[in-house]
Amino acid sequence: MITTLCEAPDSIVLEPGQSLRTAVDAGAWLQLAEGRARVVSPPGWLGETVFMTETLLGEGDVHCVPQGGWIEVSAITPVHLRVHAPVRGARATAPAEAARPVMRFVRLLTGW
Repeated sequence: MITTLCEAPDSIVLEPGQSLRTAVDAGAWLQLAEGRARVVSPPGWLGETVFMTETLLGEGDVHCVPQGGWIEVSAITPVHLRVHAPVRGARATAPAEAARPVMRFVRLLTGW
């Protein structure tokens, strides 16, 4: 069974074989309280090729989602997962960035 959510709840419980698709912001992190799960990243581009990375998480593992978008979490064993919002203001923005709107646009597109 695959469940799709537009906004991830704070705590998620999945049984083996269940999957959850949810939208997350760049910098969000996942904490696996118990179980084993597979996390598929949001689609990215490398040249003209779309790719997605796959990460296996075990009990106690923490995974940071570097790029915002839709992720898929699939339970291998019974899973209790926590989704944490990204920390805002962790990255200082340079004052000169306001004078360079193109660089700001590139950072928004690439997640840097």
